[in-house]
Amino acid sequence: MTERLPIFPLNTVLYPGLVLPLHVFEERYRRLVGDLLAQPEDQPRRFGVLAIKDGREVAPVREHDGPAGPLDGLGTVTGDPLEALHHIGCVADVASVQEQPDGQYELLVTGTTRFWLRSVDVTGPYLVGETEPIEERTGEGAGALAAGVERAFRAYQKRLAGAREVSLTGQHELPNDPQVLSYLVAAAAVLPTPVKQALLACPDTAQRLTTELELLRRESAVLAWLPSLPGVDLTRQSFSPN
Repeated sequence: MTERLPIFPLNTVLYPGLVLPLHVFEERYRRLVGDLLAQPEDQPRRFGVLAIKDGREVAPVREHDGPAGPLDGLGTVTGDPLEALHHIGCVADVASVQEQPDGQYELLVTGTTRFWLRSVDVTGPYLVGETEPIEERTGEGAGALAAGVERAFRAYQKRLAGAREVSLTGQHELPNDPQVLSYLVAAAAVLPTPVKQALLACPDTAQRLTTELELLRRESAVLAWLPSLPGVDLTRQSFSPN
């Protein structure tokens, strides 16, 4: 069963169960948020988040400009969006909206369900996609893999804190559910967007955990060889679990 959803292209990946703050300033996406707010109170306010493929960003296109590349860094589509966007994304439920005096918005959204992008309608003020939900599968051995990923993630956090010359003040509890853990680790690890996208696209939780275990061990080994980097923020994004 497919569903039509407004599409918000981003230079990052949203995962189910994780929250993401968004500053909405471009006109077409302000229109998107305005249309969501105009819906009846009992209707869900949600849209699809899709990551932009690497190398597909160009400068914003103005009315008098000629043809440009497929996307700009703000998510403006100027070519074939099916070529410029990854085809697996995450539905974002709007948790809170704050409208600014200048008409911009501050959003807090929660990732819910993964989806396939089947087609895109570009005729309106913003993209609208025909989407199909992706069923979550556990896979074989997810429980045992989760225990290994938790240990590897703790070690990775310590290495990362050492490289940044900061101390870990206590340790937060990690979720027991393998699926939730897999998405939390994917969001929290400092990894390039294509790698984060590959983790989102894993066919099941066990495969995602297997990949994360390899990545965390590799990244921890790299960090062990790095000198301290005072004043350098190695993190690229911040997420919080539900």
